Amino acid sequence: METLNIRNDGAVRIVEMNRPDALNAFNAVLIDDLAQAFQDATADDSVKVVVLTGAGRAFSAGADLKQMAGGRDPDYEVRYGWSTLIEILIDFPKPFIVAVNGIGVGVGATICGIADLTYMSSEARLRCPFSALGLTAEAGSTVTFPQLVGYQQAFWMLVASEWTSAEECVAAGLALEVLAPDQLMTRTLEQAHKLAALPLVSLMKTKSLMRDPVRARLKEAIRAENQGLADLRGKPANVEALSAFKEKREPDFTGL
Repeated sequence: METLNIRNDGAVRIVEMNRPDALNAFNAVLIDDLAQAFQDATADDSVKVVVLTGAGRAFSAGADLKQMAGGRDPDYEVRYGWSTLIEILIDFPKPFIVAVNGIGVGVGATICGIADLTYMSSEARLRCPFSALGLTAEAGSTVTFPQLVGYQQAFWMLVASEWTSAEECVAAGLALEVLAPDQLMTRTLEQAHKLAALPLVSLMKTKSLMRDPVRARLKEAIRAENQGLADLRGKPANVEALSAFKEKREPDFTGL
């Protein structure tokens, strides 16, 4: 099965993550395919706006825990990888809209900080489970979340491992609108087409002026986050979290 469904609606390119049975969790193939899709959209002058959403009942369950727990295909040759994907998203020069159709966990939540606009279904909710996995935040969220929602709200969202409703995301400033599930894509595409009707050079210049001052800081934060993830991966708290996941039980972090 293809990991992405991609189609054009005029000058709007819709990229739908297509691993519904895995709740659109990010495995190595999906990461590479997304990176390629955004590279292609950058190079295609007929594309003015990209909308990212998910197939099925989830937007994305984040990193594929089965792969993290040792289920990675040893024969798969990575083309881009995680760090390159995030840099491609940060450098994407055109308007990037996220339509959160269901649960967003981990990068399924933090990607909202990279997007230019986020629309959410009323049935959607986000969770950053990093502490519950014995890990730390990623995808530049240590910069984007405080910038969007303020330090204290960002701190709670990134460390508490709790769910945040669509309404709470809008109130905090992480998303722009909450919509009925059957209206999510209609409204998102309506807004996308408003942008696509404008000159691409103007859209790109304004985005560049807004993003360029923080781009270097964001990439530096991502390198630090990746180092933090590397430092914590395989440590007792992370091992316990992944063991609990495989055994379908609650992790015991007593003493950790």
